[in-house]
Amino acid sequence: MSHEAHEAQEPETPHLDFAGTTPYEDYVKADVLTHLQHTLSDDPGEMVFLVTTQVMELWFTCIVHEWETAADALRSDDVPTAIAALKRSVRELEALNASWKPLGQLTPAQFNSYRSALGDGSGFQSAMYRRMEFLLGDKSASMLVPHRGAPRVHAELEKALAEPSLYDEVLRLMARRGCAIPASVLRRDVSLRYEANDAVEAAWTAVYAGDETAELARLGEALTDVAELVWRWRNDHLVATRRAMGAKPGTGGSAGVAWLEKRARKNVFPELWTARSHV
Repeated sequence: MSHEAHEAQEPETPHLDFAGTTPYEDYVKADVLTHLQHTLSDDPGEMVFLVTTQVMELWFTCIVHEWETAADALRSDDVPTAIAALKRSVRELEALNASWKPLGQLTPAQFNSYRSALGDGSGFQSAMYRRMEFLLGDKSASMLVPHRGAPRVHAELEKALAEPSLYDEVLRLMARRGCAIPASVLRRDVSLRYEANDAVEAAWTAVYAGDETAELARLGEALTDVAELVWRWRNDHLVATRRAMGAKPGTGGSAGVAWLEKRARKNVFPELWTARSHV
């Protein structure tokens, strides 16, 4: 068949006639997504603030899915699947961090023009972000309190609080692979915040002093990529907030910049960073 004849047989337009909504709409639910924006002020800048925040929530959801996938794989000693999920989450974290771009140039006057619409609302009340933090090992039962009025959300957070974090699963895997992880770490109360441990640091030092192509070393690097981008997320949040509101108290009763500065000083998976000094 000639090229011209083949082109003549192809339809000039895609399929346009559907009995109901389009298959695209059925799958993506775009009509729902694009009608969730209900601004509360007359300021035209509020729309980008609201949409950006909603986009962040969608990325939180995706990243939680990846980290839960990785944790499940580690429980089954399936390191390649865990690393693949972590690598996907790195790209998702990059996209999440880029969400600060539309908000990073806000002046105090621009933010103040619709800040009152937030009322007592604050990012630290995000349940999905809290699940991210719990998966990273930053547990706190008090962070369930704001969600007592939403039974489904509260139950999901309560479950996440009681389950081992992603890092707990990493350390359990390391122990099964012969690394000297203390029993006190393996049997710790996983509903509490993870605290750095010298023996865990020594175990990571041994991993990094060995074959860099080994599974545990590659897992460590995938986790470090995640940790670095979480640190960048916290710092970008700090800078955007400092630019928009200075040192004023944050919405929802938080300390604003002072609280964010404290958060930005904390490293995720701490021994992965300190072990490098001993290799």
